[in-house]
Amino acid sequence: MTTEAAPLGSLVACIRATGVAYEAGLRWQRTTAAALRAGDGREVVALIEHAPVYTAGARGGLASLRVPREALRAPLVETDRGGDVTWHGPGQLVGYPVLDLRARGLRAGDYIRALERVLIEALAAFDVRGEIVAGRPGVWVDGAKVGAIGVRVRDGVSTHGFALNVDPDLAWFDDIVPCGIADAGVTSLAALLPMPPSIDRVVEAVRTSWEREFGATLIGAETWDAPTRAAQAWAVERWG
Repeated sequence: MTTEAAPLGSLVACIRATGVAYEAGLRWQRTTAAALRAGDGREVVALIEHAPVYTAGARGGLASLRVPREALRAPLVETDRGGDVTWHGPGQLVGYPVLDLRARGLRAGDYIRALERVLIEALAAFDVRGEIVAGRPGVWVDGAKVGAIGVRVRDGVSTHGFALNVDPDLAWFDDIVPCGIADAGVTSLAALLPMPPSIDRVVEAVRTSWEREFGATLIGAETWDAPTRAAQAWAVERWG
């Protein structure tokens, strides 16, 4: 199933990187989104793994800490995405699509549903059945969250996105109430499968499902045009 909006363009730039500091990713999103809003940039999707970090969304999240802030084993960054507190780090695939939702004819709620479908289709590639739970954004398997979604839309341009647990150390979540939902836990592909796929295989599954959902092709840095390469040079140099 694809979004009902007409595609903005057939090619969308894609960045893949690991070990990215959360603050660096946040700066990249803001710079890329500002350029897109000003008409000087293009849509880009970043598929990355962060260095360990806890983040609190616009709904707060400090009340969802199970330990004092200073006792957390990773930094806590307060940010402007939707949602509550969560964790990012190695073994978790984070996607930051910076898209012109207004040009695509997508409202925020429709966009969130589209991201959920992307994750559900990617999970299906590994014979895992993801589900949507009413009133709880994200993707769930047997009552536990495997994929989180938290976005921000400003002047029609999206930032932040999704996080899919592939093979992280789930003990990182012990010190928080993930997404502020006390009556549900988290899971991962590694916990659900006898032999989890590599994160690179999951990246390819997510790319395929994203392309089908949004009707566009994700292109790597080696095929970018000159303006896109120049606009993303900072990220490529820092992340590549």
